[in-house]
Formats: sequence, structure tokens, C-alpha cells
Amino acid sequence: MAEQGVQPQSVDLVVLGAGISGLTAARRAAARGLSVLVLEPEEQVGGRSASFDVAGVQVDVGARRLPSTLDPDVLEHLRGLLGDDLQTRPQRGRLRVAGQWISYPLRASDLAARMPRRLTLSAARGAARGPARRRHDDTYQGVLRSGLGPALYDAVFGPFARKLYGLEGAQLDPEQAHRLLASERPTRSAGQVLRRSRNREVVSPAAFLYPRGGFGQIPAALAQAAADSGARLVTGAPVRTLHARTDGVRVIWDGGEVHAAQAFSTVPLTDLGRVARPAPSAQVVQEAAGLTYRSMLLVYLVHEGGRWTSYDTHYLPSLDTPVARLSEPANFRTNPEDPADRTVLCAEIPCTLGDDLWESPDDVLAETVVATIAALGLPPVRLGGVRVRRLPKAYPVYALGYHQRLSGLSAWAERLAHVTAFGRLGLFVQDDTHHALRMGWDAADCLQLDGDVASPDHVVSLDHVAWQAARDRFRQHETQQD
Repeated sequence: MAEQGVQPQSVDLVVLGAGISGLTAARRAAARGLSVLVLEPEEQVGGRSASFDVAGVQVDVGARRLPSTLDPDVLEHLRGLLGDDLQTRPQRGRLRVAGQWISYPLRASDLAARMPRRLTLSAARGAARGPARRRHDDTYQGVLRSGLGPALYDAVFGPFARKLYGLEGAQLDPEQAHRLLASERPTRSAGQVLRRSRNREVVSPAAFLYPRGGFGQIPAALAQAAADSGARLVTGAPVRTLHARTDGVRVIWDGGEVHAAQAFSTVPLTDLGRVARPAPSAQVVQEAAGLTYRSMLLVYLVHEGGRWTSYDTHYLPSLDTPVARLSEPANFRTNPEDPADRTVLCAEIPCTLGDDLWESPDDVLAETVVATIAALGLPPVRLGGVRVRRLPKAYPVYALGYHQRLSGLSAWAERLAHVTAFGRLGLFVQDDTHHALRMGWDAADCLQLDGDVASPDHVVSLDHVAWQAARDRFRQHETQQD
């Protein structure tokens, strides 16, 4: 499917990056008859949404899933690509709070039954008083302590922030906290603890969507559909230079170059700043140098002897361990091809590029995960192998002042003629996969065609008004964890 040979000299659209956003845009644009070229710097499409094999088990790049509330048009499109392989699954996760396991997503009955009574009452009172409490909207910590109450923040969201972002909540911008509160799920659970526990209300488990063959089945299907619609995909093709000109965009990579009427960039915004011409000013580059990404270590442990637990994910906010999340990919799906005599666990360890954790050998990281599992009283791992994957730019860090550091680079990117940046890394946003899908979908729909696509004189442009409206919708979305 991916080509390494001679590429067309001119196309309607060039897409930088073959992740979920880029592939969705490429497939939708190609289906309209536009000529599309996709350039992916890695050897595999999918980016953070790809899957790969470990000991005969398809695993993901961390725990991935789609919400069952996916936009109907996007859901219909995915079902058309995957058919019955796109399964609706009950979410069976657990959250470790105050030394106890609580079902996740949070259920009021579990909060009341398992959390220490004092903490439960304090959390409920804190949530109930939230609307009346004086707001402190200047930091992540201030927003969540005001909205959820100090008890729930200190037990869950404060330590989780320190672990995930490497900063205290008081050092983080409030934007992510506002998005979290917009979903109302934590507030709703804490605020209704007492009433629901008295009434013994039964809360049905949350559902999610997941492909039978691993999450990477989604980008693989999108890539195949894009190719079937006429798009060309080139892997192992990092862009060296992008020239934004009045007559279009000229892109040069190792092995070729192309002229395109429009360019979609889903590569990190800071990377675009290094390759694009005209380049950002020295001042903008200096300001953007303060933008930081959190790195991630993914430690895959092969467990011999069948499934490890019946849960798909274990969330670990406590700072007692560097592990933030443990997942068992085979429990995300029903797939008879998964081996019955072994499974694979994925431990996610946030870190900073170049720190002691990042530099730790694979066997030391495996020992760290095994020790964490033992300390939590979870079933022991019958270790049959280990594999580690290192992600230098897992997600952006919204440190205080990041808006100011980002504003100049964002403004520069928006002025690049015929270039549109979007996606998790393309906009320096911590979006989930379903929002990445939506971005790619809407970006392709904002392309305007003047003339017959079969005519060599047709013109492709971007409807900037429609794209701005789409961007505004993205800013209002709720944060839902993959």
C-alpha cells in the first residue's frame, strides 16, 4: 500500500502525518476525487493509534478506545470500514484511591462502599458546595479544588496531575481542568454519593468502541480506504522543507518533492516551525522553546498462563509508583485469535525526556512494574518477556503561560499560505482520538473545489470561515479519556 518510488509532481492536497487525523482527512478528500499524497515520517501508519504484535497479541500504543457517543456520521463511516469488527464493549476499569479499588468510570455506589467514609463524605460535601465556593480559575488546582472540593482533588486529581504532567496542579494552566469539569462526571459521582448509596441505585457500566483486531485496525482501515479512493501513501518520508508560496505549497522529503494546492499538517507544531518557509521569527522560536511535551514509557509484560485479570484498565494516581495506568489489551475486545495461554500487560510510565526513568534499561523498567503490581496486591505476573516502547512527545504540557509561548507560533502557522495545521500535535492540544477523527473529517470538508475535479484547471482552496467555525467547536469539546 505504501509507496517508496516516484511520486506525482503535482497534487491537490498533501497531508503531513498518517495518524488518525491525517488519514481521515486524506480518505475523505480522496473520496471527493481530489488527488492526495500522504507523507508519514515513520515506517508504519497510525502514529499513537497504531497497533503491533507482542508475543502473538495485538497491543496498542497505550490504552486506546473510542466513546460509544461518537458523532453519528463518523461512527457510521467507521462501521462502514470495520463492520462487525467494531465492537461495543462495557468498560471495566478500576481506580486506586486511598488504598482501595474503585470501579472506573466512577460509580457512586462504589465510592460509598469502598472509600473511607470520611473521604466519601468530604468529597460529597465538597462537590455540593462547589457552585457556592469562591472560584479560583487561575490554575488547574484552583479550578478543580473549587469545583470538586479539596478531598477529591487531593486524593485523585492532584497526584494524578503531578504524575502525568510532571508539575504540581498550581503550576498548570486551568484549561484542561475546565474541560474536565465540563464533562461533569467526577462532580456528578461525588455529589450523588450519599443519595445513590441509600437508594442502592444500579449504575450501568460505561460502554466504549474498540476493534476486534486492536485499535490499530482503525488507522489501517482508513489508510486502505484512502488508498482505494486514490490517495498515495509514502512511509519513511520525513519532510525536510515545506515552502508556502502564493501558488501553493512545495514539499521536499528524502526521495522526492511535490507541489500541492493545499497542505494539511498534523506533525508537531514545533516541527513544522523548523521545516516551513517562510520560517517563524527568532522571537517566536525563542518563545516556543518554552513549550514542553511529556514523554512516556510503555512497558509491555508478557504474562504466561492466560488472562491476568478480568479488568481492562487499572488507574494509579498515587505518587507511590511511577506507573500511571495498567491495561490488558486482550480485555478490550472479543477476539478468538488472541492466544489462550498468555496475555500482555501495558504499563504507562510518564517521564521527562532524558531523565532517570527515560534512561532506565528495559529489565529495570520491567522490575519496577512487577514491584508495583506486587505492592498493590494484584495477581503476580508470570513473566514471559518484556518489550519497551519510548515516546519522546506523548502529549503537550499545559504549564502556566503556555498560551503566551504558543500564541506567536500559532499565529505564524495560520499565516502560512495554503497550509492548515490540526490534530493533537499539529495544534499542541491534548485531544482524544475521537476529536482527532472529527478534526480530520471537518478539515477535508472545508476544502472548496472550483471547477470540475477532472479538469486540469480546477482550483482547490480552504473555506477559512468554515474552518474557523470548526476550530471553535474543538475548543468547546469535553475531555473524555481514551
